Parts: sequence; structure tokens; C-alpha cells
Amino acid sequence: MSRRTKVGVTALAVVALTLTACGGPSNNANSGLKGADNAIGQADINPQDAAKVKDGGEFRWPVDQLPDNWNYNQLDGTNADGRRMIDTVMPNLFKQQPDSKIVVNKDVLDDAKLASSDPQVVEYKINSKAKWSDGTALSWQDFEAMWKSLNGTDKAFEVAGTTGYEDIEKVEKGATDQDVKVTFKKKFAEWQGGLFSPLYPKAMSSSPEEFNKGWADAPKITAGPFKIGTIDRTAKLVTVVQDPAWWGPKPKLEKITFRQVDRPALADALANGQIDFFDIGSSIDNFTRAKSMQGVTIRQAITPDYSHITFNGADSSVLKDPKLRVALMRGIDTKTITKALLGQMIKGDAQVTGNHFFLLGSAGYKDNSAVASFDKEAAKKQLDELGWKLEGETRKKDGKELVVRYVIPTPNPTSDQIAKLVQSQLKEIGAKVDIQAVPSTDFFKQFVNVGNFDMTGFRWLASATPISDSKGIYTLDPASTNQNYGRIGSEEVNKLLEQANGELDETKRLELANEADKKIWELGHQIPLYQLPGAVAVKSNVANFGAVAYANRPYDYINMGFTE
Repeated sequence: MSRRTKVGVTALAVVALTLTACGGPSNNANSGLKGADNAIGQADINPQDAAKVKDGGEFRWPVDQLPDNWNYNQLDGTNADGRRMIDTVMPNLFKQQPDSKIVVNKDVLDDAKLASSDPQVVEYKINSKAKWSDGTALSWQDFEAMWKSLNGTDKAFEVAGTTGYEDIEKVEKGATDQDVKVTFKKKFAEWQGGLFSPLYPKAMSSSPEEFNKGWADAPKITAGPFKIGTIDRTAKLVTVVQDPAWWGPKPKLEKITFRQVDRPALADALANGQIDFFDIGSSIDNFTRAKSMQGVTIRQAITPDYSHITFNGADSSVLKDPKLRVALMRGIDTKTITKALLGQMIKGDAQVTGNHFFLLGSAGYKDNSAVASFDKEAAKKQLDELGWKLEGETRKKDGKELVVRYVIPTPNPTSDQIAKLVQSQLKEIGAKVDIQAVPSTDFFKQFVNVGNFDMTGFRWLASATPISDSKGIYTLDPASTNQNYGRIGSEEVNKLLEQANGELDETKRLELANEADKKIWELGHQIPLYQLPGAVAVKSNVANFGAVAYANRPYDYINMGFTE
């Protein structure tokens, strides 16, 4: 099952099904970054043959937070930093390439194929050398256990999404325990994405209690090129070290240290040698600092990473009326926000996006945002029609002020800047925005995941399977939040996404997703903001790592390392 990971700041545009591989981006750190003119589909990673990458060494990786749960499929487990750590120690069945193509991960599977289209049957052949850290072989039973815990039939399992698994009729043993036959009762087009990835051992799905809480503090069984060295929540770090039991190619690095670093401290941490890279994101300060650092290169590639503002449509929120949400959206000028955040950093224009599924320049992209596009006068008129009348500086209805609680993580200069811009813009149409800055370590678990906000903003990191990747965000299921943190949706959207996920014809699938996107805009679900430049500041002697484009599920932990 695909699912988006989330990052507690802000950024942009969604995922592409088909990207065109083009020439690599400019690596001139003295120039501005490319904007909407940047080529899609090429990584910028200082590629080096294995012989030129030294054996050993520690790579120091900054993160916003440690995992809230090492079970990526549990509701609290879906943050991006956690996924990066999980992928070092758990098996992924497939690998995304920079141009978004998906290939079988031969370290884990010998093969995966669509054996039948009607009914849809997928057959997996597990690498005979693949073993869990407790010595047992990876088997069809691990697949079966994941399916049973994630198909949505047992609501005691607190799952982040059921996409794909809910469409499976049965999981069976093939000729051997390492042959897996998955039969679908409904077609599932993007089965090569995150379905059964990362793979977990059957023991984790043995009970709801084990699934929900058993892996909250640490992974209990692993099967990756690395294993856990240290989890130190006091020092706010996790280390992974080479696992001698790994059957695949030996990693170049001896150790990776994931250390929590506050966003404002990233540049100093890189300059002082405490970390080996950082994502520049939307920070002009970090971009400027990185340009002047000796021994640091700025690398750039389009990544499936975008900023957005999510609205809360639950009955407890002032924004429960979709017409009110759309009216407020019309008061938010995303072009001004984009220019403020990226204007000093990029050459040319950064483009806002008008689609919740597809990245600018991709095969499926259409701008469907007209119903909620910026128009201050239209916003005022719509608020008047809804009964929110201006009294002084703030509108009121039935004696209640239009006050919107906008929750952001702190310290996070980008989120802070965006929130203040939105606050200023909405003030002009008579809506008061109350910005509530909460500790970044609490932001998702205590606020976003549980719907404790009226508006909030963070980044979605999407994948090469954009439609299934997004289903849990835009489907409204009264029995499960999944990743629809604003509890916004409709039966019409649910039906369109169901059809799109089951449509094997790519052209028809894209059309259905765009129909769903139009309805999502009408519901006032969320506003995508700007496309990130995809820039990374990285030590110049780091090889096979940097701006990886789509090659982040998983990252190439085997070949990354240092040239000197």
C-alpha cells in the first residue's frame, strides 16, 4: 500500500506517474536555483562507482524528530524521518528510481509479476537468502499477516490506511514458503508501489496491541542492510550499524546517525561538522549560508515534495462548512506566499500548483483550482452570503467571531513565515487567525493526527504511485481517520478514488483522479502551495547521495558513502 509521509514544515507539488528523464540540473552553487523550468526525472547525487567510495565511515543525518512508532503502517508511524530510519532496517519489495520508475528490489525479491488481470493475481518470489533477525526466513505468512491487519476489517488495528489491502481477497502459499500468491477481489492498479513495503514480520500483526504499541519504542525484528545500534530519546538520536546477517551487498557506510536538529540550527550544524547534509527546503537563510560554506555543494532535483495548508471540517471546528472553507481559500494568495518564500532563492518563477495528485509537468497534471483560486472580493462576498458579517475588523455570525486556530510546529521559520502571511491575508477579508506554535515533537501526534486544529501546514512527501498514495488522505471513512486529518470528504470523492485505484488503463486512471481532484477543491480540503526547488546542501565528498529526485523509497543506503 502506498501512503504519503509527512514532514513538519512546508513545501509543494504532488506526484507523477510518468516523468521524462532529462539532463541533470546545474551544480553551480553561485547561481540561483532553478524554479519551474527545472528538468524532471534526474537525480543530482555525485554518482561514483563502488571502487571510488571508501569502506566505512559514519554518515550524520539530521531529522526533525525520532519515530513516534516504528510500525510505519500504524497511524502515528507515517512521518518522513521515521520512514527513512525504518528503511535502513526493514525490507522494501520495490525501489523507486529517480525518474519515478519502479523496479523490483532484487535483494528482497527474485521476481514480482502480474500473473492474471481478471481476476487480478500478483505473484511474488522471495529471495531464498532473505531472513529476519530472529533467523526465520521471510515467507508468504508475513504477507498474509500484513494483509489481515491492514485490510480494515478489524477496527482495533489503528492503521494509517487500508488502500490496496482492502481490495485483496486472499493471500496464499505458492510452491514453497517463499512463493506468495495474492488474489484481488477488486483491481488495484498501483500494486507495484507500497503494497507490503516495507515488509514486516507476521509477529507484529499478531494482535492489535502488538500492532499499535508493540513497536512504538523500537523495532523488534529487522531484515535490512543495517540494524539498530542505539535509540537514545534523551540525546534525540538513533544510530544504525551494518548488520552482518544481511545477505545482500555490503553497505559502504559502517554507521548512520540520525540526530534531531532544530531547523534554525541546520546551517551551523553542517558548518561545524555535526551533520553531513541538510534539505534547504524553503529557507533563503539556509540557502545563503550553504552557498558560502567551504567543502559543501548544493545539489538540486525535482522531488515529490510539496507544502500545503490543511483545513479541518470536523463538527468541532469553526470550519465545518465547506463553503466557509472555500471562501477562506479564496482569501489566500498562494502566489504571494510563493514569491515571499522562494523569490530570493530561485531564478525565474516558482509555480503554484492547482492539483492535489500530480506534480507540475507530469502526465496527469491539470489545474483544477478555479473554484478556490485567489479572489479577495469574491471571498468577501461569499462570507457575506454565508452570514459572516464584518463588525469592525473581524466578521461575526450569531454573535460568534470568525477566529481560526492555525497550528504550526516550532522552531520552524518556514511554517512561521507562511502562517503569518496567511494571517495577514485573511485579516483583509475579516477572518482572524490565531497562530498556535507547538513543539515539533508534539506537532503530529498530539495535534495533526488527532484533528486538533482548524488549519495547519506541513509537507507531503509523495511517491511514484500518486493515486493510491493519496487515497487515505481524501477518502472519508467514518470508522477510520487514515490520513484524512481534517475529516473532509464525500461519497462522490470516495467513489471516484475507488474507480481510479481499480483502473488498469493509465489514461482513464488519470482522468478519474482529475475528476476527484475537482471535487476535492470544491470541498475546501487543502491548498497546495509552491513547488520546492528540491535543493540539498551536502558535503562535497559525499557520494551517491544528495538530491535524489524520486529515488527515496528506499534511499540507496548500500552505495552511499564518502570519496575521501
